[in-house]
Amino acid sequence: MKILFLGDDWIGSNARSMADGFREAGHTVLVVDTTPVALPTRLSPPWVYSKLGRGRAPWVLEALHRRIEAAAAQFRPDMLFAFRTVHLDQDRLLALPAGLHVHYSPDDVSNPYNTTPEYLRREADWDLVVTTKRHNVPELQSRGAKATLFVHSAYDPAWHRPTARRDPAEYLVGFIGACRPDRRDSMVELARTHGSAMTVQGPGWRRVSALRTTSAHIGGAVYGEGFSVAVSAVLANLVLLNSDNRDTHTCRTFEVPAAGGLFVGERTDEHMALLEDGRDCRLFSSSDELDDILAWCRTEPDAAREMAERGRLRIVGDHHAYVDRAREMTDAL
Repeated sequence: MKILFLGDDWIGSNARSMADGFREAGHTVLVVDTTPVALPTRLSPPWVYSKLGRGRAPWVLEALHRRIEAAAAQFRPDMLFAFRTVHLDQDRLLALPAGLHVHYSPDDVSNPYNTTPEYLRREADWDLVVTTKRHNVPELQSRGAKATLFVHSAYDPAWHRPTARRDPAEYLVGFIGACRPDRRDSMVELARTHGSAMTVQGPGWRRVSALRTTSAHIGGAVYGEGFSVAVSAVLANLVLLNSDNRDTHTCRTFEVPAAGGLFVGERTDEHMALLEDGRDCRLFSSSDELDDILAWCRTEPDAAREMAERGRLRIVGDHHAYVDRAREMTDAL
């Protein structure tokens, strides 16, 4: 197929990985970058406009839609694939000449943060709505969605693979991901316990004063290959879920093992189905259980690394790359 792909096209973004997955699956893909609307540059006029509570800057939105419409007119796609385009004009998207109109959401579509009134008004008019949250399927159906599909999140082999370390520092435990209220207290407690043997990297962590009083390493966001480099320095890589999205798995579920890191994550039905606890990964349901896992990693580092390799082989062997998700979606269509 000829696919007109709309999504945030910065290096390391999941949208870019999905677009490349469709290309690898044999389709002709034309990408239009939606980043100027979705993530305006900090302190830029569009960013200030949004922070004043006025929504997306209308002049940026209009310019983006003109680029999309010009691309559609020239490219004449068989499918419009919209990667979380809830902030765009739904009427204009659905009016684009394409045989199929597909909307993909990487997050919980029942979380108001991931939708807009404009999107919800036209949700039922998309030919297919794809979600990575299994619980969203009946919710979408009850909202009148024409067709729905659940797919797991994925990893990108271009970025998520074992890499050589770039720093002599080595950490017993680490978390790579955004700072969220439901993660803050547990990360601070772990940092107080493990000190310099712990690293926490991602947006927002440097602003947590209680974390800065510990000797844990605190870093900013890492994307693309930088994520795999960060994983390479950590023995036990924490996979934490987003309670606001009611996650039972996340992108890190696949990215951590694919990068060669030991998956140490929350126990959920999906995690238990994807990886075997005690063989491919370590799962926990309480802080005491996590403490026991980290104690095992400290005393049995070679066994932990062997488990990480089994986890990597399981994720790679079970076909969880973005190209596999692209095939799942086109097969469903």
